Amino acid sequence: MFVTVLALVAVSLAAEAQPAGPVRTIGIIGHTQATSFEEGLRELGWVEGKNVRFERRATTDIRKLAQFAAELVRMRVDVIFAGNAPATRAAVEATLAIPIITVSADPVDAGVASSLARPGTNVTGFAITQSTGKRLEILVQALPTARRVALLVNPTNPNTPVYRREAETVAHAIGVKLLVFEVSTPERIEDVIAAVAKSRPGAFVASGDPLFWVTRQQLIEAVARHRLPTMWESRRFVEAGGLISYGADPGELYRRAATYADRILKGTKPADLPIEQATNFELAINLKTAHALSITIPPPVLLRADRVVQ
Repeated sequence: MFVTVLALVAVSLAAEAQPAGPVRTIGIIGHTQATSFEEGLRELGWVEGKNVRFERRATTDIRKLAQFAAELVRMRVDVIFAGNAPATRAAVEATLAIPIITVSADPVDAGVASSLARPGTNVTGFAITQSTGKRLEILVQALPTARRVALLVNPTNPNTPVYRREAETVAHAIGVKLLVFEVSTPERIEDVIAAVAKSRPGAFVASGDPLFWVTRQQLIEAVARHRLPTMWESRRFVEAGGLISYGADPGELYRRAATYADRILKGTKPADLPIEQATNFELAINLKTAHALSITIPPPVLLRADRVVQ
C-alpha cells in the first residue's frame, strides 16, 4: 500500500511539473492500444484530459492503416506513435512533417529512415530485430530431429522479405529444409495451419507480425490441435500456451518510446533522436506444452531459458 501511494504521488508531482500550455495531441496507429506507451507518458507527467489527448486508431486490418494515418494528419496531431512496421509505413506515406515514433522491425531496411544513428527524416523510435533466423536456430537446437521446418509469414508486411532471407540463410547453414507459408487475414489462419500440418514439418516458426500478435490465441489453439511444435516472437505467446519463444518484449519498448514522445513534445526534432535497437531478448519455454506434445527439451536449451512455464 505504501509503495502504491508513493507511485501515485510521483505521478502527481510529475504532472504538476509539466509547464502550463495547450493540450497536445498524440495519434496512435496500429494493432494495439499501446497501453505501455500511455503509461510511460503518464509517468512523465502527460495526463490524458489535462495536457495531452490521444487519438487512437487500432485495427487488425492493414488495409485500413492508410485511411487512419490520413485522418491523423488532417487532425494535425503533434506526434504519431506507430506500433509496428505496417503502421509506420502508412504514417510515413501520409506525412513527411509530423514526427513519427516507431516500434518496429529495422526502419532502415523498411526504407523509412536513412540510418539508425541519423534517421534524417521525421521518423525515429526503436528497432526490434525480429531474429527470425535466430528463432529458427534455437528451435532446431530444442528439436534436433527436425529436418523440415515451416515458416509462417504475412506477405503484406513490408519487412517480410527480410524475415524470409534471414530464415533461408540460417536454414541453409544448419542443414534444414524451409517450407514457407503465407497468411494475411484472420479468416485464413485455420486453413493455412491445416496446410502446414499436412506438409508434416518437424517444427514450425511464426515470424514477428502484428496479425500474429493480435490473433495469437487463435494461432496457439490451431497449432495445438495439429500438434505442431512452434517457435513464437514473444514470451506472451508462451504464457498463453505456446511452446517456445525468443524475442524482445514490445511493451518494454513502448514504454521507452514514451520518453521520445516527451522529448519531441518539448521541442526535440525526431531527426536528432537516434533509432535505438532492442537489446533485451528473452527465451521462454512452456514445459506443460512440451509435455502435451511429448517433447523433451534438451537441458542446454532449458538452462538458457529466461522464463520457464511449468
